[in-house]
Formats: sequence, structure tokens, C-alpha cells
Amino acid sequence: MIKFGTGGWRAFIGEEFTRDNVRIVAQALANIINHEGVADKGFVIGYDRRFLSDKAGQWFAEVLAGNDIPVSFINKFVPTPIVMYQAKHMGCAYSACITASHNPADYNGVKVFIEGGRDADEIITEKIESQIATLSAEQIQRLDFETAVQQNKIIEINPMNQFVDSIIDLIDIDAIKQANLRVLIDPMFGVAKNALQTVLINGRCDVDVINDGKNPDFGGLMPSPNAATLYRLKHLVAAEGYDIGIGTDGDADRLGIIDEKGNFIHPNEVLMLLYYYLLEYKGWTGSVVRNIATTHLLDKIAAHYGQKAFEVPVGFKHISAQMEADDSLIGGESSGGLTIRGHIKGKDGVFASSLLVEMLSVTGKKLSELLNEIYSQYGYAYTAEGDCTFKASQKDSLYHKLYIEKQLPEFDYDIDKVSYADGAKVYFKNGGWVIARFSGTEPLLRIFCEMEDKEQAEYVLQQMKGFLSL
Repeated sequence: MIKFGTGGWRAFIGEEFTRDNVRIVAQALANIINHEGVADKGFVIGYDRRFLSDKAGQWFAEVLAGNDIPVSFINKFVPTPIVMYQAKHMGCAYSACITASHNPADYNGVKVFIEGGRDADEIITEKIESQIATLSAEQIQRLDFETAVQQNKIIEINPMNQFVDSIIDLIDIDAIKQANLRVLIDPMFGVAKNALQTVLINGRCDVDVINDGKNPDFGGLMPSPNAATLYRLKHLVAAEGYDIGIGTDGDADRLGIIDEKGNFIHPNEVLMLLYYYLLEYKGWTGSVVRNIATTHLLDKIAAHYGQKAFEVPVGFKHISAQMEADDSLIGGESSGGLTIRGHIKGKDGVFASSLLVEMLSVTGKKLSELLNEIYSQYGYAYTAEGDCTFKASQKDSLYHKLYIEKQLPEFDYDIDKVSYADGAKVYFKNGGWVIARFSGTEPLLRIFCEMEDKEQAEYVLQQMKGFLSL
């Protein structure tokens, strides 16, 4: 059964991710577009470097063309943010990218975006699923790709230059030119290199790249930039004197950062750095939006500057919606995705990385120095994380225990409140918290805990894991 999670539809290649299913998803979306009367706004589709992504992009485009929906087909692998940028630029009601983002190499999928280039919300994805439930392969209308191109029903485009220029216009490129920074990029065999390297070279940075090229196996690692997968980047940054190391996930909408000492900067800290920088050094104002599993230190920074902080469920669509509602300055998540006001309404690892380089250039400080500056003002907090696998037979019992019976461990800390808005989140009176929730993109139960030091956070994390027998 085709189901959309927090990051679109993702499935195992050859089992659920097949040509027929890609076409069914496309037909379902085409039905919605034609029913809503927005076909004349066109449709942008792009794809990443995963196995079958390019072909799946064509399969998707053929169905849209067969349903008389004008298609702008990005004819080279690109970061997902470029699809969102182009859809916003063209005023499309809908757009899509063939990608499974940071999932393992044997997955692929489809991300769907709505007007403004935002991630599709549950209302839209439920409509797509409802359409899918009524469709069969015989009901798919499609037009051969080459024929559609000849008839101008599919127009091949490559908006890379426009996207890069839009980022250069948003950042302080002159400050970057004066800083002479050394930057090492690890695109993790994904799609970030061309756009990010072009931005930074325009800023006269000394840029080197590792783990480039097409590798459907992603070098044997998940294309997810974290402390474990960026081990080579960490070593090289410290050993060869780079100012910053930048890792991006498979479709370049998330990032992982290494400081000048070779230390991994947690995505929570990246969000704190950028929000603090925009408020303190650039003098901007605006609220911050974070998901339910992201650091509460952002709330402290916001309060210090008289700004609001909003907590939303996991899924960047919730962040985008709240940012739009409050005209927020920045929004992000602990998994490494973020955006700021004035850019696209979805997460963008290329832009976020460029803004971090601007931050180093404008402040003249090292990443470690800026982070210490924040902790000295707002206190320290440590985030512990655990991704727990489980057997299919365990899911119902885990769900029942957490969400129906609402059982919790006997914590050593006084509980302030418990929320079941998205997972089970316990707020402690000392300001710490722990959450357990099922992943919307992978068969995992994810546990996050934030406390005032590592020992406490790891202890509470293990308490929760032990209680759930994971």
C-alpha cells in the first residue's frame, strides 16, 4: 500500500517503488490537479542521483503530460531545494522530486510540494492516497516522453544558475570574499556539490570536495550527515586546517557541520548558531519555529530578544506552515533541515551552508567560539538520540503501551507535563525533556532527550529504551 509519511512516499526499490506505482502516484496527483483546475499553472519535476531516479522522473512526467498538464522537467540531477525554488518562481500549484532523501540506498520515493514550493501537508497527501486507492494500471493516461517533448508538453529546463544567483543575492557575498575561508564539502555522493561549490567559489572561498560522483550505494553509508557518517570529513577538516566542513544528505535538503577542530556540530547547535547570528549580529527580528524533537535552547534565545518560539509536530510541512502564519525568521529541526524568511519555504542544505559561511566571515570568529558564546549566555544542554529497530509484530504493542495505556518509566526527575500531540513527549520541571515517536519515513522508533548534561540525557534515554524493551 502506498502511504505518504513526513517526508513524502518512500519505498523499497523493486518491491513497492516500481514503475507502475510511480505512474499511479502521478495519475493520482494529475487527477487532483485537473479537478482543482490548476493544470494551467504547470508542474515542475526533478530527481536526485539515486538508482532509477532519472527514469522515475520521466515516468512521472509522462503521466502528467498524458493528462494535459504542462511539465517543466529538470533534465539533470539537482538538490530538492531547486525543485522547490523553481516551483515557487513559476507559481506552480504542485511540483515533485524523485528522491528518498537520507534513506538507505535501496529506497527511493516521491516528495510532493504545494503552492509556494512548500511540503505537501496531510490534507493533500490524504487526497493523493484516496485517489491511489481507486486507481488501477489500466486507468493511467500517459504520453511517451520523447513525443511529449516534441509536442512541447514537456519542456526540459535546468534552473541551477537562477537558484545559485538567488542564494548569492541573499547572503553577504562581499564579506565572504574578504574572509579567505577554506571549506571542505562532503555531498555524500548526493547532489549538493555543483550548487554549493558554485556559491562558495563566487565568494572566493578555497573549496575542496570529497565523496563526489555517482555512487548508487552511497559508499556503503546512509546518505545522512551525522557524526558517524561524516567521520572522514571530521578527520580531514582537523588534519588539513579547514575553517568548516559541510556535509549534505542525498538530496541536499539537510546538512551536517564540522567545526575547525574536527568536532561534529549537532543540527540543534546549527539552528542556535544561525538564529543567534541573525538576531545578534545582523539585527534581524522574528520568531523561531522548531519541531517537537528540537532543542528548547532556541526558546531561550528567542525570549532574550523578545521573540516568540513555536513548537510543531515533526515534518517540515508543519514548520513551513507556522513560519508563514507568523512571518517567522527561521525554522528548523534536529535532523538537520532549516530555512529562513525570504528563501524557499522548505529546508535547504545549500542555502543553510552558505549562510554559515557568511556567519564565519561577518563575525570573524570560529564555529567553536560562537558556540561557546551562546552557551555562556543561555546555558548548556545536551541532546541524546536513539534510533530503535523493532519487529513488525512489536509495533502494535509498543503503540498501545505508549499511546493508549500511556505508560511511562519511573523517571528520577519531576514531570511538568506530557504531550501526545506527536509521539509521547515528557517535559520535566528542570527544563529537560524526552520524546519517543515512530518515524514517518523509516521502520524505527526514535527517542530524543535533552538535559543539562550528557550523563543525565543518556541516562533518561536508556530509561526510556529499557522501559520499552528496545
